[in-house]
This record gives sequence, structure tokens and C-alpha cells, in this order.
Amino acid sequence: MIIILQHDIDPNGPEVSQILSYIAQFPEVKTRLSGIRGASRVVSEIYLIGPTHNIPQDVIQSMPGVEKVIRVSSKYRQIGKHGGQLDELGFEYNGITFNQNSFHIFMGPCAVDTPENVETMMKHMKEYGITTARMGAYKPRTSPYDFQGHGKKCLPWVFEMAGRYGIKVIAMEVLKEEHIEEIDSALQEAGNPTGVMLQIGTRNAQNFELLKAVGSQDTYPVLYKRGMGLTLEESLNACEYIASEGNRNIVFCLRGVKTRLGDPHRNMVDFAHVPVVKRLTRLPVCIDPTHSVGSKDLAPDGIYEIFHAASQGTVAGANMILVEFHPRPEEALCDGPQALTMQDMEHFIQDMAISRKAYEERRDLASRMAFKNI
Repeated sequence: MIIILQHDIDPNGPEVSQILSYIAQFPEVKTRLSGIRGASRVVSEIYLIGPTHNIPQDVIQSMPGVEKVIRVSSKYRQIGKHGGQLDELGFEYNGITFNQNSFHIFMGPCAVDTPENVETMMKHMKEYGITTARMGAYKPRTSPYDFQGHGKKCLPWVFEMAGRYGIKVIAMEVLKEEHIEEIDSALQEAGNPTGVMLQIGTRNAQNFELLKAVGSQDTYPVLYKRGMGLTLEESLNACEYIASEGNRNIVFCLRGVKTRLGDPHRNMVDFAHVPVVKRLTRLPVCIDPTHSVGSKDLAPDGIYEIFHAASQGTVAGANMILVEFHPRPEEALCDGPQALTMQDMEHFIQDMAISRKAYEERRDLASRMAFKNI
């Protein structure tokens, strides 16, 4: 059960005390008070954990300070919409709003290599008004002999350049709790010129200790990538691990699933799940067309297949795109063959604007038709 408090109620005030005193009559039920900082307001919720079937919903609903009482299903207690009873909230981080209506493009190299390449990338992003980037410092690789990323030694100059070129948020994968501490230290030493969204990569999709670590801190939002061989339910339950530790500033990323049925693409593109995730959860949804497709091939119509995959997810309502760009893909130390170039940037941005407009027109049409059929 979730008790949603009215927006002006002090979590430490008498209304909450009265609610908690009433719940104390049910000794097997534990309570947890949580504040969600949405895009427009802070919402305080009280979670009741345990056998809540004997707690009368109407009694709590009538108590001072209560806006709504929701009986939740066993699935996705923290992140779920529970049959549409809860609205999505989203969050704001470093001046950027993330919710199920927003739209952002995070572009950059899979793995940071040289300051020169990063600066070239960020210069072009600034030219086109892009303020969100992907920059890998820690990279898990299939082979132990492949480039594993520069780690913490590249953080100072990556963060300094981000501040110089107006990058507000960088999506950066972390592999262990120590990496969060390194990012935090580097940002503070640089004067916090940018923000970081901690990325959980597909190889760590069920690393439950790492999920708990990113969930137990509330400084940085989290980008969770679906496990390459996991069902959607298993991946959403992993997000529930993060949220259950207290951090619900989560973006769920679809990046394709591992199956030979998707050949010749690297993974089977799963972007049809964009509206499913938005229906089941309160989370914004990201797509990663680069790792889904895995190659930079042109379709007969002259459009890259990566563009087509990104468009499919965008037209379905994706809120964020994570896409690889590199100034010199032939020199990239990680995933160069699938990276788009600086020459592709304007085309990609305009193509995604067309796709986003198509989604908005489809959404508006659905609203008009629903009103017409009332």
C-alpha cells in the first residue's frame, strides 16, 4: 500500500505522525517514508510493507494530509503505476528534466580515448545545442585484453571540458561502488562543472550489490540498461532493487537482446517495449540504437540502419536516445565500426526531430479520437 501525501504536508509534521501512529496498530506492517522530487513538485509517499490487506483504505484516505491511497500489486512496488493508479513523476537533474514526456539525445564515444577527440565531440554538440552526452571511462569488455577504459585518470579533463562546452549531464557507466566515489571526488575537485548519470551496463544488469550501491545514494540519477539476456520483467525487477534502496531517479534503457534471431544486427531490437515500460512503470524510457544494431550500414533508401532503429523507438515515445559518435571511428579504442561521425550529427538530430514530431502528432491524434468517441 502507498499513501501519497498532499503537496504541502511536512514529512515531520503532525499529520504524518498521526498516520504512523495508526499504522502502528498493525505490528507486522513496516513503514517507509520517501520523498520523490518530480519535475514540478516534491511528492512525499509512505510505503506500507507487509500484510496490508487488513488495513482499511477508506480510514487512511480520510485522514488529514492524505491525497491518495493506492493498493499496489506485488510487482514493481516502487517504480510501478499499478494499473494506472499512479502517475509518472520524472525528476530534474542539473537543470535537465527527465520524465515520460521529455526527449533528450545523449551522444558521444563508447569509451573516452583522447582529450582531442572529446573536445572535438563536445564542440560539435555545443554547435547543435546538445547538452547531454555519453562518455565511458570504465568499460567492461568481453575479452580481458581489450581496452578497459582510462578510468578515473580521464575524469578531470572530461568534466572540465563538459563545463567549458555546456554539457549538463554525462551518462557514465560504473562497474563497482568505488567508481561512484571516484566520480564524486573528481566532480568536486573540478568545481562540479557538469552532472553525471550513473549507468548500469547490460553486463551488470543483475549485479545486485552494485544496484543497491547506486540506489542507496541520491546525488546522481541512474540509467539502467536492460540485461542482454534478461526478460523485461527481470530487468524491471532490477530497477526495483535500485528504487527500494531509496533512489527512484531512474531511466530504463532498452538496448536490444541477445539472440541470433536478430542477425545481421548485433542484437534483436526491442524498441516495441517502449510503450510497455511506460505503461507498467513511472520511469522515463531510453533507447540505445547503436548497441542494438551494432554496425554502421546504409539501408537502400540512403538512411543508416542505426537511424531507422532510433526512429522506431522515438516514434514509439522514447524519452532519451543513447547513441555513439566519434570524430575518428577508425581510431576508436572501443566499438569504432558502429560509431556515427561528426558529419552525421546534423542529419541524426534532424531525423530524430522528425521522428519525435511524428510521435507527438500520433499522441495528439489518439487524444482527439478518444475525446470524439466519448
